[in-house]
Amino acid sequence: MAKANSTFFPLILIPFLVLNLVSGKYLNSSCDDNVPYELNSPFYNNLMNLFNSLSLNTPQSQGFYKTSIGNDQVYGRALCRGDVNSAVCQNCVESACQDLSKKCQTQSAVIWYDECQVEYSYGTLTTAYTGKYPESNNEKVSDPVQFCQVLTNLSTILAKMAKRDELMFATGKRKLTKNETIYGLVQCTRDISSEECGSCLYLAFTDLNGCGSSEGGMVLSRTCNLRFELKPFYSEPHTSRNKSIIRASIAATICIMTVAIALGIYFCNHRSKKTGDEEKSQIPVLQEMVAQTPNYVMIKEESNILSSQELPFMEFAVMKAATDNFLDSNKLGQGGFGTVYKGILPDGKEIAVKRLSRRSWQGLEEFKNEIRLIAKLQHRNLVRLLGCSLEGNEKLLIYEYMPNKSLDTILFDLEKRLQLDWTKRLKIISGIARGLLYLHEESRLKIIHRDLKPSNVLLDHLMAAKISDFGMARMFQENQNMANTKRVVGTYGYMAPEYAMEGLFSVKSDVFSFGVILLEIIIGKRNIGSHLNDQAQTLLTYAWRLWNEGQQLDLIDPMLTESCPMQELERCIHIGLLCVQEDPAERPTMSEVVVLLETKQISPPEPNKPAFSVRKIVRHIVIEGEFSSTKDQSVNQLTISSIAPR
Repeated sequence: MAKANSTFFPLILIPFLVLNLVSGKYLNSSCDDNVPYELNSPFYNNLMNLFNSLSLNTPQSQGFYKTSIGNDQVYGRALCRGDVNSAVCQNCVESACQDLSKKCQTQSAVIWYDECQVEYSYGTLTTAYTGKYPESNNEKVSDPVQFCQVLTNLSTILAKMAKRDELMFATGKRKLTKNETIYGLVQCTRDISSEECGSCLYLAFTDLNGCGSSEGGMVLSRTCNLRFELKPFYSEPHTSRNKSIIRASIAATICIMTVAIALGIYFCNHRSKKTGDEEKSQIPVLQEMVAQTPNYVMIKEESNILSSQELPFMEFAVMKAATDNFLDSNKLGQGGFGTVYKGILPDGKEIAVKRLSRRSWQGLEEFKNEIRLIAKLQHRNLVRLLGCSLEGNEKLLIYEYMPNKSLDTILFDLEKRLQLDWTKRLKIISGIARGLLYLHEESRLKIIHRDLKPSNVLLDHLMAAKISDFGMARMFQENQNMANTKRVVGTYGYMAPEYAMEGLFSVKSDVFSFGVILLEIIIGKRNIGSHLNDQAQTLLTYAWRLWNEGQQLDLIDPMLTESCPMQELERCIHIGLLCVQEDPAERPTMSEVVVLLETKQISPPEPNKPAFSVRKIVRHIVIEGEFSSTKDQSVNQLTISSIAPR
């Protein structure tokens, strides 16, 4: 697929580049449309012209080309594997087109080769996931559990790399045993978004039966492909090509540094023109955010300018009208940093508007934090931030509207809880897990949420879970695993003990919060304040005692007795207890949690004692419906909020 020119390769794939000169190998095909075309018809002539265009242009377009031909349009696209040169790419596309004309004389078809794929259609080409999984290596691995964990980790990393790569292609390998290595390859077509690429690869991975307990597997789709083997199916890059790539990398770095210096000089000069009165304002940074670009947000932070073309700046007057001047009857919920209102835009679209506290510095920090983080994140299990608004001290965040509000408003209500049968609860558990996995491992940023709780899990019209409220979230560097803070923020009952007592937070802090929520969903009661009995002051102590007594099924919400398979529920309790173990190192990662939830063949390890000691450091007092606290036997300033649901 690669051109001879070294600039064809993305810099991110330097360790994994390969040069494949093997002739094309047919894998699979699908003649989707039963409507045949006639030879020498307008459709046939357009199709032949399309094949010629794909064969000619795909190698010249970095291995991917999409076009349409004729008035009676025929749409087509071709994709070459990211590790083949232009000659191999052209030969493969030509062979695929010839085979398609012989195998499928219908108005829609697709064919896959080892080095390329070609698709055409009388109508617009689909970008929805449609998988094919031809036969591959059927030898079974000796240790499916370990194999599945290593393969999941490798697939997650490769998917993350492919989403970032300009060619949406990645290869890599991971050690399985001393003498065994898993080799993997993923790729997406470049007419879909980064988020759609990640979703497609996730669905492709789930199509691997039993997490892929065979020594090799392959899933082919119209918009993404996934393959793994226990032997190399690509070669290492040549030294001369590495040198060319390094030279290109150095040149690119010099260009970037030059632009960065120029921007730094400009913005330093721009800031020096600010008046003294502006510098004394509570929100000078926010005023700078829209000074140059009134339509979109720009954030200045530590000499870096972060701009988002995905986050519109909305007029305050429009938001005021949408919420009927923030009418109380439109109020969805109230929290420590502001109030959330339902709004309706002029086009009829429903939105949720968070009006942050006008005088709260914490509200300002939350505002900036949400824009820095969530504007860059797109996932089906994260609430989407649609825009923001600024006028004087007014700070608004605009989100997609969730008609079923937050999880706690349904889960902890005796009547509304009847809506949540086991299928819906399991869907919610899986959605939260998937959202956290994206934050921790799959997104462009590594995000720790720090305040995961049922009121921050919103439900759409299909009861799909979406994580919200990123005001307390923190971004980690890719190689960073843990951080420390002297200002602990979070909610009593959901904070991991190492975070509450020592200010240490990591992905395992979010795992702990997830485990608490999982157990609450199964039991139907809050972790704190349920007053289960005199011997169990929290849900965790209650669950641990029944687990040790072999009575874990007594934990089940009575409303689930008719809709829940007991074995499945017992497995979820098991996973929940693994997540709330006292030692963070013993808790699973979210990728491991997702595997345990979705792959029934793997037996989870036995859990150790959960953490029970968080409440020992907290003396909480109720102030205006919120929990506050004073410092007690801790060097940390412990701030605990109980925010009303949205």
